[in-house]
Amino acid sequence: MTSFPLSRRLVSEALGTGLLVTTVVGSGIMADRLTTDTALALLTNTLPTGAILVVLITVLGPISGAHFNPAVSLVFAIRRELTAMSALGYVVAQILGGIFGTILAHAMFELPLLQASTTIRSGGAQWLAEVTATFGLVFFILAGLRFRADAVAWLVGLYITAAYWFTASTSFANPAVAIARSLTNTFAGIRPVDLPGFILAEILGALLAVLLASWLLMEARNPQTLAETELAHDHGCHDLPQSRLRHLAQHAGDDP
Repeated sequence: MTSFPLSRRLVSEALGTGLLVTTVVGSGIMADRLTTDTALALLTNTLPTGAILVVLITVLGPISGAHFNPAVSLVFAIRRELTAMSALGYVVAQILGGIFGTILAHAMFELPLLQASTTIRSGGAQWLAEVTATFGLVFFILAGLRFRADAVAWLVGLYITAAYWFTASTSFANPAVAIARSLTNTFAGIRPVDLPGFILAEILGALLAVLLASWLLMEARNPQTLAETELAHDHGCHDLPQSRLRHLAQHAGDDP
């Protein structure tokens, strides 16, 4: 894959996070205006979010990897697939892009550009929901990249669509999006004072996903190679040619 300059990757991350937040906040405002049915409003908020994730990851993924999420960038830095300085740049771009996304949504619906949310999202159940949501998001990204890289956009979009409904927090799973949503006193908001608990829970979920993925998704050893290694160890024949070891492995179960 072509490596894009850092400047272009940062713009990609800011643009993607901004459009994601615009979709989350904007669809929430639209839902609030169209219905008083909370379940229908949540559905109206859910479907555009899942859809835009598929679009953004498909189009911007080849440029920056389409993280749009500090927790994801942290994971790739831990895995040494992103340098520390690049990861820091990604996080800053994501936060700034997310804030702009909130401002854009407000401007389109003729609301004050920046607001302090009063929506309470706190407590152990909410934090557990964010650990769970972010764990699932990061794990399925890593598993998708391991087995079906071409399907990651759909995996993420569908997972977030589902997680909106099975988590008590409606699956923020993203520190940059959480920060941006603290600046809207609309359907999608979260009180600024509740941010630390959400962000810590999201980081914890991401780290747990890395731990599991590093073991569960590890490359499986070829049974033939494993048999050769065991024979070499058991019979002290480390210096035998590979062809001889392969022959011994193939006939290890034969009767004498």
